[in-house]
Amino acid sequence: MSIQDTIKTEVTSNDVVLFMKGTPQFPMCGFSGQVVQMLDYLGVPYKGINVLENDEIRQGIKDYANWPTIPQLYVKGEFLGGCDIVREMFQSGELQTHLTENGVALKQAAGA
Repeated sequence: MSIQDTIKTEVTSNDVVLFMKGTPQFPMCGFSGQVVQMLDYLGVPYKGINVLENDEIRQGIKDYANWPTIPQLYVKGEFLGGCDIVREMFQSGELQTHLTENGVALKQAAGA
């Protein structure tokens, strides 16, 4: 299985996937940490994938989305964006709406 196949399997078999530096419990960069905080605040169940553990995944995810930076957030197989985009979506309430419209349960009905 190619690294692209592995990545595609992860993003399509999990409702919410965050490719990040570090883990949700121990983010290794500020941008990854910010996205983790937003998802945790909303109570979103998600899978965190530590790109620092595998150089193939680290480069592969950049190629997969044609997006040069990490973290990268996927919802129901769709690439949403990196830290800045996710933060803007969170602050406007668009992230919460997008998640609920795609059937992802939130523990927190947080407003902007």
